[in-house]
Amino acid sequence: MPELLLELFSEEIPARMQARAAEDLSRLFAERCAALVEAPPITFHGPRRIGLSVLLRAAVTTEGKEERGPRVGAPDAALEGFLRKHGATREALVQEGAFWVLRKPGETVEARALVAAAVPAIIRAFPWPKSMRWGGTSSFAWVRPLRRILCLLDGAVVPFSLREGEDDGHGLASGNETEGHRFLAPGAFAVASSADYRAEPAARHAILDAAEREALIRRDAARLAAAEGLAVVEDPGLVAEIAGLTEWPVALPGRIDAGFMDLPPEVLRTSMRVNQRYLSLRNQDGTAAARFVVVANVTPADGGAAIVAGNERVLRARLSDARFFWDQDRKRPLEAYLPKLAEVTFHAKLGTQRQRVDRLFALAGEIAPLVDADKEKAQRAALLCKADLVTGMVGEFPELQGVMGRYYALAQGEDGA
Repeated sequence: MPELLLELFSEEIPARMQARAAEDLSRLFAERCAALVEAPPITFHGPRRIGLSVLLRAAVTTEGKEERGPRVGAPDAALEGFLRKHGATREALVQEGAFWVLRKPGETVEARALVAAAVPAIIRAFPWPKSMRWGGTSSFAWVRPLRRILCLLDGAVVPFSLREGEDDGHGLASGNETEGHRFLAPGAFAVASSADYRAEPAARHAILDAAEREALIRRDAARLAAAEGLAVVEDPGLVAEIAGLTEWPVALPGRIDAGFMDLPPEVLRTSMRVNQRYLSLRNQDGTAAARFVVVANVTPADGGAAIVAGNERVLRARLSDARFFWDQDRKRPLEAYLPKLAEVTFHAKLGTQRQRVDRLFALAGEIAPLVDADKEKAQRAALLCKADLVTGMVGEFPELQGVMGRYYALAQGEDGA
C-alpha cells in the first residue's frame, strides 16, 4: 500500500502555532482525500516544518451518478450546453419521463492525481491564525515564507505547483528536497523514501518528532539538576514551547546571582519563563534553587560557556527589573489601591471594579460557611483580588495575576496589614 509523505518547509513558525497547524493539515487532507486514506495520518511539526505521512489506497473508483438535463423538446442550444458542461455526447443521454438524463459511469482515480489536485488547494486555503505575504507578485500567504514542498508517494514526487492563473505562487512546486539544521547542517538534500526521510534529518541535527524533542529536553534538564542535587520545576507548557523553538535541543546549566534569591519564587520563575524560556530548578525541600536550565538550538563548540554567560547576563538585567517592580509594589499595602478601583469601569451596566469587589466581598461571606472555609480569609481575599488591576504588576508578572506577589508578603507577615 503506497505511503504519502508531505512536508511544508518554511522560515521559523511560532511555537504556539505548530501543533495546531499539524492537526489542521491532517484534518484537511483526510477530508479532501477521504476515499483514499487507509489509516489516520501521522503528523510531525517543528520550528521550520509541518507535515504528515499516511497510507493510501493506490486508486479509488467513484460511484456512478445521474445528472438530470433539459426537458425533452427543449431548444437544441440548451441541450448542447448541458452536454458541453459535462463533457458528454448525445449517445450518453436517456429519456426518463419528460427529461433527458445523463448517466455517468464510475471513474477510477489514481492516488497520485487526487493528491496533486488536493494538496495545492489545502496549502492555499490553510487556516493559520496569522499569515504574511512576502516578495514577488504572488498573493499567496503563509505563516512565514514557505520555502519548499516535499511530496512523495512511494518515493516518487507527486508533481504540482501553487500557480493559480496569473499568480505564480512564488514559484513553489513539489519536489523531493528538504533541509536539516539551519546552522549545524545547512543546505538542501534529496529524500528517496519515507524511511530515508525519517533518518536523514536526524543525521543532520533536526529531530522531526516534537514528543521526542520534549523527552530529550526533560531528560537532559533532569540530568543537569540531579548532578547538583536539585529537581526541575515541572512545566509541560514551557517544555512544549521550547521544543517548538529548537530542532536540536541542548540543555545547559546556568546560575542565578545570589543577590536575587530573596525575591519570591513566583517572580523568579515568571521572569525566567515568560521572558527567557528557562526551566526553573528547586531544592529538595521545594524552595527555589539559584540555578536554571537554558536550552540551546546548537551543540556549542566551547561546551556552552559563551551561551550560558550571555544568558546569565541577560537574566541579571531581567531580575533587576523584577526587583524594581517588586520593591515598588511593596511600598504600599494592597488596601491602599482599593480606592483606585472606583476609577476603573468593570461594565457599563454593572458599575466599577470597586463595586464589583464589594459584591464579591458579600458573596464570599455567604459562601464561605457553606464550604467550611474561613469567612474572614475568604472576605479578605475577595477584597484584595482585583487590586492587581491598578498596581501595575500584571504586565510584568502574568503568573501573579489575581494572586499577586503581595499575597506572598501577607502570608509571611511582611505587609504590616
